[in-house]
Amino acid sequence: MIWMLAAACGLAVANIYYAQPLLDAIAAELGIKNASVGIVITVTQLCYAAGLFLLVPLGDLLNRRKLIASLMTLTVAALAAVSMATNISILLAGLAGVGLLAVVAQVIVAYAASIASDRERGRVVGQVTSGIVTGILLARAAAGVLADLAGWRSVYLVSAALTLLTALVLYRALPHREEDRAALSYAGLLRSVLQLFIREPILRLRAALALFIFAAFSILWTSLVLPLSSPPLSLSHSAIGAFGLAGAAGALAAARAGRLADQGHGQTTTGIALALLLASWLPISRAAQSLPALILGVVILDLAVQAVHVTNQSMILRIRPEARSRLTAAYMIFYSIGSASGSIASTAVYARFGWHGVCLLGASVSAAALLFWALASASRYSKPSG
Repeated sequence: MIWMLAAACGLAVANIYYAQPLLDAIAAELGIKNASVGIVITVTQLCYAAGLFLLVPLGDLLNRRKLIASLMTLTVAALAAVSMATNISILLAGLAGVGLLAVVAQVIVAYAASIASDRERGRVVGQVTSGIVTGILLARAAAGVLADLAGWRSVYLVSAALTLLTALVLYRALPHREEDRAALSYAGLLRSVLQLFIREPILRLRAALALFIFAAFSILWTSLVLPLSSPPLSLSHSAIGAFGLAGAAGALAAARAGRLADQGHGQTTTGIALALLLASWLPISRAAQSLPALILGVVILDLAVQAVHVTNQSMILRIRPEARSRLTAAYMIFYSIGSASGSIASTAVYARFGWHGVCLLGASVSAAALLFWALASASRYSKPSG
């Protein structure tokens, strides 16, 4: 059951990342300038943040099995709209729907956490998150191959078909059981998300870290297609997408980080991972001179980001068992804000300062994350996490 949920999460979250290796093709066909093509990713991420606040808390109020199937079915329509877009307005409207509904992955994470025992919750969250990481990585590789074979629109048509099939399978396979529901109205449910953020210091700390690490993550992956597709490298979409596979170590690190959090080593794991995140930008900056160095940097960066992400989720999901969907929503809103900020900043910086400017931006954000963690660890707010 856990691995099936992990696969569903991977497929759902992949929809957000298909566009990254396709930005140049989308921009060329629809007449979007390179300096502003990052808006394609930013719109998706901002709507993802809206979905986290408006839709994910419903997991504490409604039947999660039906909610998961419904969100995935609606995603099919949004993906179809993207595949048929004839101008930038239709494209952005479709991607807005894709981003809004992709939060089904977080509904699934909260569901998985709810069926796990206390002593195994970190491991289970790590396994499901491994599915998400794998989905992100395979999204780039699959998008590149499909775009070379049949154009960028085929990517979204194939995803629509797979998403519909997955929705049907999950609806039939997930247990028909009712769980305890929050005795709140929808408006009260949304207010409680804000209240949890105010009342829980661990949530605030870990949400801030999510903003930093996913800004760095998005700075790399949004702009990476631009130097790789330009002379002297001029790589194909398949080759660019294959760089996502270089981050497969991130998926392996996810489950291990969850186990370390279960054992009370969450703070140490976070510090080591943030230091690795900062160090990764040195080999990444040498992309034009050495593709092996770039691959090494990508592996380190993905490993570091996912290790912190799994540790964050493992820590926050244990503090209020009755509010796991709302805790997930509050945390992931900052993830999405960081991703959107990194996307729009990276393409703008690349247009003006090139790849070294992008790497300096990424390293600065990573250094800020490490400094923030160090200061927070020395304060009383980090102590309840163990």
